[in-house]
Amino acid sequence: MPQVRPGRFTAEIDEPFIVFLIGMRVNKLFAFSKWVPTARAMSPMLQSLNQNPEKGFLGGETFVYWRGVGLIQYWRSFEDLERFARNPADAHLKAWQKFNQAIGADGSVGIWHETYLIEPGRYKAIYGNMPVFGLAAATKHVPAMGRKETARRPLGGDGEPAVPSAVIQLAN
Repeated sequence: MPQVRPGRFTAEIDEPFIVFLIGMRVNKLFAFSKWVPTARAMSPMLQSLNQNPEKGFLGGETFVYWRGVGLIQYWRSFEDLERFARNPADAHLKAWQKFNQAIGADGSVGIWHETYLIEPGRYKAIYGNMPVFGLAAATKHVPAMGRKETARRPLGGDGEPAVPSAVIQLAN
């Protein structure tokens, strides 16, 4: 189990990056032969990405919801993401082709994704009493202090935190 880091932390990255949300939705619960292969196709892709950091995948988190599975992924660039998606040597293109052949537009399984380009300093991530998680796990996990303490400051505003942070002695 990941170690909880007491206190308030944030993520730090000084380059543009991509946030990519992707997932599947089970529309017909009893269509096991349709959605199980779709769900299973993700594991080899993630394994390959984690073993090959040169592809530009920085990290991510998986979540499960009532009708499906989703992932929050962080990528170095849109070009890296697109190169992975379209490369015949990578698992994604084959899985995409199989999905289109097996399911197409029959409505049994839905797939979705959203892509966001984040410019340096134009994001905010706060983690309170959490293991290293999300963007901080994919980049750099640092204490949320000073300008990093509130969402307003890094996104262009001024102001003090609405609720003061607990003071934590950081071990050296």
